[in-house]
Amino acid sequence: MLKWTIIFVILAFIAAFFGFGGISTATETIAKILFFVFLVLVIISLITGRSNKV
Repeated sequence: MLKWTIIFVILAFIAAFFGFGGISTATETIAKILFFVFLVLVIISLITGRSNKV
């Protein structure tokens, strides 16, 4: 999930650099949503004591 957040942040920066305002705003919004979903899932995982050990 964090990987997708980073990808969308990078896309937002690239779109902003080239002057695509609408696309930049959309990707930034998606990145923010994904980050907060990731954050909530991490907190839930820490509270319940579950971890994915690879």
